[in-house]
Amino acid sequence: MLPEWFVPREDRPEFWTEERCFITELMNTPKAPEVSLALCRVEPGVTTQLHRLDGVAERYVVRRGRGVVEIDGVAQRLAPGDQALIAAGAAQRITNDGDGDLEFYCVCTPRFEPPSYVNLEETDRHED
Repeated sequence: MLPEWFVPREDRPEFWTEERCFITELMNTPKAPEVSLALCRVEPGVTTQLHRLDGVAERYVVRRGRGVVEIDGVAQRLAPGDQALIAAGAAQRITNDGDGDLEFYCVCTPRFEPPSYVNLEETDRHED
């Protein structure tokens, strides 16, 4: 019998999201509701969807490449080793302005769950 604290490895392949980036979930389990960890990959010339996470704070840690992150309208260049601390509910997106893929770890607290994601680019948000 496995210990309760053990989480076995799962083969979680990289997948494309409507956010315009690729995600590999490294750690996202109900056994650890306080945190999740993903590897995100943005291709050259791509800007991710403007969005926010309700009730979930994020930390980006750049692994490879370069880009510009925008949080609540404030832009900042990022390079390997740089971090961006994103408060819950903050409007955010990131642009890969380099020649190669931009890769960064995304740590979410509490763990990411799809209902927290809010697309801020929806065009049908006004009344006629």
